[in-house]
Amino acid sequence: MYERFAGQWWDPRGAFVMLHWLAAARAELIPPPRPGAVLVDLGCGAGLLAPHLRGYRHIGVDFSQEALRQARKHGVRAIRGDVLAVPLPDGCADVVVAGEILEHVHDLPAAVAQACRLLRPGGLLVLDTLADTALCRLVAIGVVERVLGLAPRGVHDPALFVDRRALVRECARHGVRMALRGIRPSLADLLAWSVRRRASVRMVPTATTAVLFQGAGRKEG
Repeated sequence: MYERFAGQWWDPRGAFVMLHWLAAARAELIPPPRPGAVLVDLGCGAGLLAPHLRGYRHIGVDFSQEALRQARKHGVRAIRGDVLAVPLPDGCADVVVAGEILEHVHDLPAAVAQACRLLRPGGLLVLDTLADTALCRLVAIGVVERVLGLAPRGVHDPALFVDRRALVRECARHGVRMALRGIRPSLADLLAWSVRRRASVRMVPTATTAVLFQGAGRKEG
């Protein structure tokens, strides 16, 4: 599916529009870099995070050759690889980002282990994903895909939505204490965007993590 819609990665109103909004929100959790800092972007797609980063050596990992080609055009050092077996050494990253990828993997513990393995001691793991709840299935598939068309139909398999307790537990197993918070599109922005009065939509905090949520946590040491 990602290959089929590859020409729309950078279209501000294309199939991946919501990924642009999420990339901007994800970047808000990433601190200013120290000199020479490395950020590993798991499931980087076409490099949508790149415009929001300054000063990091941005390494992107993805399986899609076309997405990686586009990511390189935006300054990402792009590497083809599986997020369940990342071809990078232990402790290589100051920041690891797993944005909108965990809800697509068949082995959550393995994906978390890889993300944590890449972090140096004191490094930061940043993620966002979809919760394994009935509410999320209703919103993400029933509303976002089928009604609003903000994501391609069929892009999500609800069987892979993420158990929040399991995610926090797996991060802790690898020395990362993860804190979660819910986010959603600003409704005012979404309305303005729908009538072309805004170019993008801000993601704002919400009281529940039961649909879409972010996480951030540092590795011990």
